[in-house]
Amino acid sequence: METIAVRLHGANDLRLDRFELPEISDDEILADVTSNGICMSSYKATCLGADHKRVPDDVAENPIMMGHEFCGTILKVGANWQEKFNVGDKYGIQPQLNYPGREHIAPGYSFPYTGGQAAKIIIPKEVLEMDCLLPYDGEAFFFASLAESFSCVIGAFNTNYHFETGSYKHINGIVKGGAMALIAGAGPMGIAAIDYAIHGDQRPGLLVVTDIDQARLDSVADVLSSEDAKEHGVDLRYINTSEMSDPVAELRAMTEDSKGYDDAFVFAPVPPLIGQASALLGFNGCLNFFAGPSNTDFSAPINFYDVHYMGHHVVGSSGGNTDDMLEALRLMGEGRINPGTMVTHIGGLDSAAATIQDLPNVPGGRKLIYTQLSFPLTAIDDFEKLGESDALFAGLAEIVKRGNMLWSLEAEQYLLANGTRLLDS
Repeated sequence: METIAVRLHGANDLRLDRFELPEISDDEILADVTSNGICMSSYKATCLGADHKRVPDDVAENPIMMGHEFCGTILKVGANWQEKFNVGDKYGIQPQLNYPGREHIAPGYSFPYTGGQAAKIIIPKEVLEMDCLLPYDGEAFFFASLAESFSCVIGAFNTNYHFETGSYKHINGIVKGGAMALIAGAGPMGIAAIDYAIHGDQRPGLLVVTDIDQARLDSVADVLSSEDAKEHGVDLRYINTSEMSDPVAELRAMTEDSKGYDDAFVFAPVPPLIGQASALLGFNGCLNFFAGPSNTDFSAPINFYDVHYMGHHVVGSSGGNTDDMLEALRLMGEGRINPGTMVTHIGGLDSAAATIQDLPNVPGGRKLIYTQLSFPLTAIDDFEKLGESDALFAGLAEIVKRGNMLWSLEAEQYLLANGTRLLDS
């Protein structure tokens, strides 16, 4: 069966390839892909090639499919999995396999026929054995695609911990009703963290989101408002630290008696921001370094006096686990979190390689690829202008305007019904 996929052949060598998939074995599943999200992890893997922990050493001889945030439909089930999976079922994917003895392998990084930037794929036994092919019965494909992004945030929140005063018992999670800071938090993953902090099961009392781009802060505030947060018991404040003479002092002053923050998340791999987060912590505070760097020598100073006397501690995580993914899908199904708040651009599969390679320079939030279709990466804000000469974007512009300029199920269904099919071209 012919497929088309964005494959990594080596560092900074992405190609859109057409090729034949082999027949599946009894331990595999054939599936199509409808949507895949692009995140910085794919950019880092592209930059590093075989030097990336998840990318095989022989990637030049055996290129791998890119993309780890995908959703689609099962086309054929190998004999050994027919009691669990059915043709026609939708699925989501948990890329954090944690496969015994091969802990770093993951869809979108490690397999020649398994990745989200593709029209059709083969799901291998490693994914199936680890229960990382997740049944999905929602209507919107992009919800399940972006559930992986939300699972990373949920996993990060679960990675945080604090200890009971006077004991050695650690309590997992953020401090309920506590003070939380999201440093450089107006990007796509910061948006997911804000949404989860407001609408998840365990919420802070104070949530301060910082950035140095006022337009970006205003854009996030339009879709995740302080008024909505207040209704959920969260005091949400968007702060432009570029306008502060002493950001640490002024941000600490927002906490009760200026005691500092219980939880501080850093969403950009910038050493001064890590130092800032360290200085913002109060007693027993937890610093979560969320933004994974591409530089293997990356380091930053933190205050070890406060580690010793104030109980400060540092954590980090790389993705969520299956439970985190299932929680993301549950909250989406309940209508409590909305991945549409993250999406600022959509594109066809033929736009994916260039988008990945230039990702740090593409403004906005999450870029969502519809892998069966052919069209350029397009900002939602540009739909109306493009619609003056393109009927597809005219229809999409009308839909998103009715929905506060957010990507939605209705927009997705319209795109899939009216877009140009890539394999037919």
